[in-house]
Amino acid sequence: MDETSVTSKMQQVVDLAKNDISSVRTGRAQPNLVENIVVSAYGGTAKLKVLELASITAPDPQSLVIDPWDKSVIGEIKQAILSANIGLNPSLDGEKIRIVVPPMTFEDREKFVKLLSAKLESARVMIRQVRADMMHDIRKSFEAHEVSEDEKFSQEKNLQELTDKYISMVDEMGEKKKQELLSV
Repeated sequence: MDETSVTSKMQQVVDLAKNDISSVRTGRAQPNLVENIVVSAYGGTAKLKVLELASITAPDPQSLVIDPWDKSVIGEIKQAILSANIGLNPSLDGEKIRIVVPPMTFEDREKFVKLLSAKLESARVMIRQVRADMMHDIRKSFEAHEVSEDEKFSQEKNLQELTDKYISMVDEMGEKKKQELLSV
């Protein structure tokens, strides 16, 4: 078993999950709510993220300001945010886009907790898939008499420990995000 390869793959899953759950809205305005929205800029010739087209600031807990570097793409950014269907309503304010983040209701918070749970379970499944692939490789090498039975059990035990470690990392991230969601 190549432990560095396994840790690399599992870390990629954790990073993906971290990026994924950062897009789940909490009651506070945060730039990561809109920074990864893909914009068809320059007449559809370029697909760029809002983060690559503008600076995003949160001047107060209830609003975001998007200041495009190239003012000609302001309409495309606004349209991309509207079509992302994330419950935000951007408005043009001269050469900037302002978004007022509405306060979340209890039902909204519950809905986002469910969404968060689904995203976390997806990350756990991906980590378990990495484990299953490596278990398959370990068994194949045992059947081909490349490793002894003791080595096989040792590798399986190490793999399970790595899996548990990365799943607990995902669970910790999820717990922090859940606390953010439920705090008013």
